[in-house]
Amino acid sequence: MATGTNIKTFYNGSWHDGDLSVIKAADHGAWLGTTVFDGARMFNGLSPDLRAHCERINRSADALMITPTVESDEMVDMVHEGLKTYDRDAAVYIRPMYWALAGDELGIVPRKDATGFAISLEQIPMAAPDAATTLTRTRFRRPVLEDNVVNAKAGCLYPNNARMMVEARSKGFGNALVADAMGNVAETASANVFMVKDGEVFTPIPNGTFLAGITRARHMKNMRADGIKVHEAVLSFDDFHGADEVFMSGNMMKVTPVKAFDDTQYQIGPITRRVREMYWDWAESGRS
Repeated sequence: MATGTNIKTFYNGSWHDGDLSVIKAADHGAWLGTTVFDGARMFNGLSPDLRAHCERINRSADALMITPTVESDEMVDMVHEGLKTYDRDAAVYIRPMYWALAGDELGIVPRKDATGFAISLEQIPMAAPDAATTLTRTRFRRPVLEDNVVNAKAGCLYPNNARMMVEARSKGFGNALVADAMGNVAETASANVFMVKDGEVFTPIPNGTFLAGITRARHMKNMRADGIKVHEAVLSFDDFHGADEVFMSGNMMKVTPVKAFDDTQYQIGPITRRVREMYWDWAESGRS
């Protein structure tokens, strides 16, 4: 089931209108979950960090032992071709994806050079600046490299994220603040996370349990250029209860303010607003 509207699909060398069927029942990806994807965005006619997202999906494919078949520059060109069919003011989610077509003699290991590829474009609105969410704890944790492919943006990771989200919603919250294997904060169920304390910004240090996102890195670069101190650190749940501001960072909505973590309340503060403003200014500057 699609999330957005006005869907376009690139498959087998050309663009098609609609949500095209691209995967077969016996494909390795359908049977054993060998799928990777990435997500970029177009808004106001801009597609910030598109090349970085296209580069990352190829790294994700390698991590899941799927042979990547499209060079990142070629992928960027394909996406731009598809985006020309949308109005300039359309907000579009850009999702390139690979899946394994076949396996080895036992069926388990993806066969080299047997790869499916598609790009899905969906029109999905950007969130309003004050569209905030709430967070709570979850009993589910982020896995480690020894037991899952946390170094890839892999579809097989998302059922665990879904369990986190469902638990949070059952408690009346919008999202979950998630621990790593050691019990420290890693990210939320759907995005990276930042907290602000005494005018300085803190975010969990990448420790191999979550993808340190492209948009996360962009925010950090923008903040440092603006003179804001940003720290990657080991952070506890108590640290978040003591924060002045909390916001989430992800490709889908770029900046999502957090207004509560369990019984701790936050305002949408000046740094959260500044981070969003800087991201849009950077994107509009043409340096993307």
